Amino acid sequence: MNDALEQPEQFWDDLLSRQPSPIKAAFASLQPSDQLAVLAHLQRMVSETGWQPEQRISARAALDVLLPKPV
Repeated sequence: MNDALEQPEQFWDDLLSRQPSPIKAAFASLQPSDQLAVLAHLQRMVSETGWQPEQRISARAALDVLLPKPV
C-alpha cells in the first residue's frame, strides 16, 4: 500500500501545498491509474463550482507543476 492510501490527509496537504517539491513527491507516490484519477479530480476542482477560491488556486498550482505548459 502506498503512502497516499495510508495517510490521505498528508497526501492532499502535500498535493495542494503550492510547493513544487511536495506536489511532485505526493504525485509520484501514486500508481499510474491513480495519477490519472488525481489529475481528473484537480481539473474538476479548478473548473467546477462548489470549491472554495483557495482550493481552486491550490489545485491550479498543482496542475501547473504536474502538467507544465509547453514552451
